[in-house]
Amino acid sequence: MDRARYAVDAVVIEGRSLRSVASSLDMSKSWVAKQVALFRADGYEALAPRSKAPHRRPTQLDVEIENEIIEIRKELSDGGFDAGPLTIQYHLRQRRGTAPARSTIHRALVRRGFVTPQPQKRPRKEWRRFEAHLPNETWQADMTHWSLADGTGVEILDFVDDYSRMVTVAVVLPVTTAADVVAAFYQAAGRFGLPASMLTDNGGIFTAEFRNGRCGFETELATLGITIKHGKPYHPQTQGKIERFHQTLKRWLRKQDPATSIAELQGQVDVFVRYYNETRPHSARGMVPPKQAYDALAKATPTPGSTSMEPHTRVRHDKIDKTGVFTLRHGTKLHHVGVRRAHKGRRVIVLVADLDIRVLSQEGELLRHLTLDPTKDYQPLNSNP
Repeated sequence: MDRARYAVDAVVIEGRSLRSVASSLDMSKSWVAKQVALFRADGYEALAPRSKAPHRRPTQLDVEIENEIIEIRKELSDGGFDAGPLTIQYHLRQRRGTAPARSTIHRALVRRGFVTPQPQKRPRKEWRRFEAHLPNETWQADMTHWSLADGTGVEILDFVDDYSRMVTVAVVLPVTTAADVVAAFYQAAGRFGLPASMLTDNGGIFTAEFRNGRCGFETELATLGITIKHGKPYHPQTQGKIERFHQTLKRWLRKQDPATSIAELQGQVDVFVRYYNETRPHSARGMVPPKQAYDALAKATPTPGSTSMEPHTRVRHDKIDKTGVFTLRHGTKLHHVGVRRAHKGRRVIVLVADLDIRVLSQEGELLRHLTLDPTKDYQPLNSNP
C-alpha cells in the first residue's frame, strides 16, 4: 500500500505525470493509472491489497450438508453412539443416497470445533490378527461388570460372532455361573445355529482346565463337535472383538438413566443390541450393520466327531481319614469318597478319568472302582472292592 499511496500522492498532490512516477517506481504506467483511479473512486482504503483467493471454492462443502453432518454428530453423541466420520458418512448416505468423503467430514468436524486435530499416530509394528472368514465360524464369549442405580453390581454375559461382529445373545445376571453360560449358549444357538468353534478367556465359568477338569460348558461343546479355544491368560486382546463391544455398550449405557433392576437393565441392553446389530455400521465389515454382514454369507457349522471326547485324566495322591473316606474335587464341587474304615490312615493313588475313579494302594492293589455321581456329596460304598 505504501508504494501505491506514493504513486497517488505524486500524481494527485505533486502533479507529476504518470510516466514520470512510473519510471521512478520501476512500475508500468498502467499500474500507476490504476492506483490513481482507485483512489479517486474510493479513497486511500481502495489502495489496500486484496486477496486473490476466489470468493467461493468449487470443492468447498455445501453449508447445508455441513450443517447436516453436525446434526448427525450431535444426535449420535447425545445418544451415546459412535459418532466418527465413517459412521456419519453411513447415516448421511442413508438419508441422501450420497455422502462426502470421510476426510471431508473429518475436516468439517474440525472446522466446527467437534474434533481436535491430533498428530499422526506412529504405525503399529507388524502383528497377526485372527479373523473368521464365515459367520458362525467362531463365536467369542465373555462377561463384563455393570452397576444398577443403587450401586448393586451385576454382570452382562454376551456372545459375539467373530466374522460379522453380530451379538448373538446378551444376558444380564446377578452373578454368572457355568450353568448360565450353557443356557445363554443354547439360547443363541436356537436363533442362529451352532458355531463351528468357540473362543473364550480362561474364566472359571468357561473352562475347568486349570482345575484339571472339564466344566459343563466345555462338555456341551465337545459333545456337539464344537472346537473349544481359550485366549492366553492376562491377554484380553485375544478376545478383542467382544472387549471392544463391551466398551461400546458401556458408553451407551452411561448416557441412559441408571437402571433400577436387572429387568430394566436387560431392556436397555436389548434396545442397544438391536441397534448395534441392525442399524449401526461396522467399519470392519465395509460399513454395513453386523446383521447384514451375518446374513450375506453361508454359515459355518460344527464337524461331527471332530472334537475329541477323551476322558480328562489326572493322578492324585491322598490319605484315607479315620472314617475311611478321602475327598475328591470334581469341577467346583468337593465330594467325599468312601473306601472302608479298614483302610484308615492308608496312603492311596487316585486315578481320575472324568467320572471314572480308581483308588489304588501304593502297592497297586485296587481298593475301589466307582463312577462318580456329581449330584451327590458322599459317594457310598458299593459292591466294588
